[in-house]
Amino acid sequence: MEFSIVNIGTLLMLILLQAVLGFDNLLYISLESKRAPKEKRKFVRTIGVALAIILRIGLLFILVNMLEYVQVELFSISFPEYVEAHFNGHSIIVLFGGAFILYTAIKEIWHMMNFDPSEEGERGSASIGKVISMIVFMNVLFSFDSILGAIALTDVLWIMVTAIIISGLLMIWLAEGVSKFLEKNRMYEVLGLFVLLVVGIMLLTEGGHLAHIKILGNDIVKMNSTTFYFVITILVLIDIVQGKYQKNLLKKSSNK
Repeated sequence: MEFSIVNIGTLLMLILLQAVLGFDNLLYISLESKRAPKEKRKFVRTIGVALAIILRIGLLFILVNMLEYVQVELFSISFPEYVEAHFNGHSIIVLFGGAFILYTAIKEIWHMMNFDPSEEGERGSASIGKVISMIVFMNVLFSFDSILGAIALTDVLWIMVTAIIISGLLMIWLAEGVSKFLEKNRMYEVLGLFVLLVVGIMLLTEGGHLAHIKILGNDIVKMNSTTFYFVITILVLIDIVQGKYQKNLLKKSSNK
């Protein structure tokens, strides 16, 4: 194990990469943990992420030794006038993750649109095991691309393992703050769900690009990071402006 300046710099870069790519994961953990009883939410977040760290390390070892097989085409679909696709393991995982996140976000948004205050208690009635399982499952799905990015940056195994552990511990620490913020500012849950919605769409376009999907002769184009952050910035600005406008209206009505 060599602690050179280059290795330390690579480690810091990987931790930063994990932190940036882990934002949507952190948001999902905070929203998913609300389905557990209130007194158990911190516990399910901690255990869920801790188990995910172990599985991430396991996934890292698998990908290091089987990376070429993940990129091998598994099957293809060809209807030239309508749709063409060539699926490998990587594209299938990304497409599945995107579809699942999209489904989760739409389901929760639909629930909010039909929200009944009398059902508030039921939202924290999910079993602890089920919530932990979902946090672990989604954490591993979210980690796939970040691990591939880590393998592309370095072939030093201890650096990648250390980056996974440190980023996981940071996630446990930050999840508590994010969850408390969302609990005190319930309106931001809507913003969080729409961020997840955009993440789901981004992953679907990435998976479509990896699978070389063509629909009616048109290639699926991956949503790039600039577009993603632009959309998120617009969503945040809309939420800020709308919140300020509502406060001004309430202030005006109370002065009448």
